[in-house]
This record gives sequence, structure tokens and C-alpha cells, in this order.
Amino acid sequence: MQRKRLAVWFAMTWFIMTTVLLCLPGSAFPKQNWFDKIWLDKWVHLGLFAVMVVLWCRAITAAENRNNSIFLQITFYVFLYGVVMEFVQKNFIPNRSFDVGDIVSDLIGSAIGLFVVMRWHKKNRPL
Repeated sequence: MQRKRLAVWFAMTWFIMTTVLLCLPGSAFPKQNWFDKIWLDKWVHLGLFAVMVVLWCRAITAAENRNNSIFLQITFYVFLYGVVMEFVQKNFIPNRSFDVGDIVSDLIGSAIGLFVVMRWHKKNRPL
């Protein structure tokens, strides 16, 4: 029970931290040209969403061993969250806009997270 609580706590903390980062106004970010050259924003999205999938899969499976379909569902919902957050940024966050590139990065990050989880699950390692 303690392990499951800790796993859920990590997943919720990551979710809240990601939401806060995605809801920061555009003026809160530095205006550096080299950030654009290395696509830092896209790498950040990729990492945030890969970790989110891994943490939520771990939280869901901490109590019992589940089948692979739950991992696919979690990945879908994490990606859907990323799409919704792009609309939130466009409509509610000052100096932020809708960016298809961020959605692609969210999708790739979610897929990477799913890949990691599936590899761990296939090897019967606890997440």
C-alpha cells in the first residue's frame, strides 16, 4: 500500500508541475535565440510527457500486474492532456499560442514513455 501511495504521489506531483509549467505566461520565459535553434521547447515537451506516461503507468500498476491495454490507455490520455493544454495556452494564457510542434513533441514523448514501460513490463520488472 505504501508503494502505491508513493507512486501516485510522484505521478500527481509531476502532473501538477507540468500543468504549472504549461500555464506560465509567455513573458516568464527567456527570449534567447539559441533556444529556438536547438528546439529547447520541443525537447522539454518530449521529456515532460515521456516521464508522465512512465509515472502514471507505474502508479496504476503498483498494486497489481495489469495487461498492456492499460498502458495504451494511459498514453492516450496523457497525449490528450497535451492537446487540451495547447488549447488552454491559446485561449487563456497570456503571450502563449497554439503550437502543432508542441503536440507532435507531446506525442513522441508519450510514445517514448510507452516504449519504456512496455520494455520494463515485458521483462517482468516492477515499474
